[in-house]
Amino acid sequence: MKKIIVALDGLKLAKSAVQYAVAIAARQQAHLVGVFLDDVTYHSYKIYELAGAEGVSEHKRAILEEGDVNKREEAVAYFKVACDNASINYSIHHDRNIALQELLHESIYADLLIIEGHETLTHYAEDLPTRFVRELLEGVQCPVLVVPGQYKPIEKVSILYDGEPSSVFATRMFCYVLADLNIDEIEVLTVNKPGHSSHVPDNRLMKEFMKRHLPAARYTVLKGDPETEILRHLRTYGGNALLVLGAYRRGMVSRWFRPSMADLLMTEVKMPLFIAHNK
Repeated sequence: MKKIIVALDGLKLAKSAVQYAVAIAARQQAHLVGVFLDDVTYHSYKIYELAGAEGVSEHKRAILEEGDVNKREEAVAYFKVACDNASINYSIHHDRNIALQELLHESIYADLLIIEGHETLTHYAEDLPTRFVRELLEGVQCPVLVVPGQYKPIEKVSILYDGEPSSVFATRMFCYVLADLNIDEIEVLTVNKPGHSSHVPDNRLMKEFMKRHLPAARYTVLKGDPETEILRHLRTYGGNALLVLGAYRRGMVSRWFRPSMADLLMTEVKMPLFIAHNK
């Protein structure tokens, strides 16, 4: 049985993350852990809201903190109901120290971490990818599924493959962690330079590997600039696809799966991204 963790902010619950996590855990009969990041330094209210006639009002603080407690309890209740309705095995963790550090530690003991791409653990909205998600992806110890703000059932998988070890590693981790989803439509997507071969890199080895793990996969080889061609191709999808891609960390050597590609996909395609990088 696999262990999947879903990172949740009880003050701004990402319901799509819960929906993706529950759907995936149910299809795989996995154990799901709701990791509620109840960082003691984080509140839904702002400091100026505590101001009273004589400075900081402890009465206002008590009211606002009670409101936060109620929001967090409602978020946990939503998660429990979703898990119970899907008849899945689950547990709940309340991490009350620094959110990023707690989540990175949790990831050591997980097969997959699911998080909504807009997560900030702050009062403020940020452009994608948020600082919290960037820092998480750079230090995480297990594969991550970054999901959009609206849930759509996964009906197709597109593996972005450039022949680099990072993209092969991501493919392998997808096979180990999520192949049990039993998605019928699997695509291996490659972009070669104009005038180069119409085969995927390391054609014989890659197809030999895929035949053992995802034998029904089909291969699409495009020509041109990777970022341009990948986006153009993905925009022909109906939106129900999951994308698999390799290294995220800064400084990793990869022809296209550098941070800018992952950032671009988070911003432009609104699809779940399965991201795994070898250390």
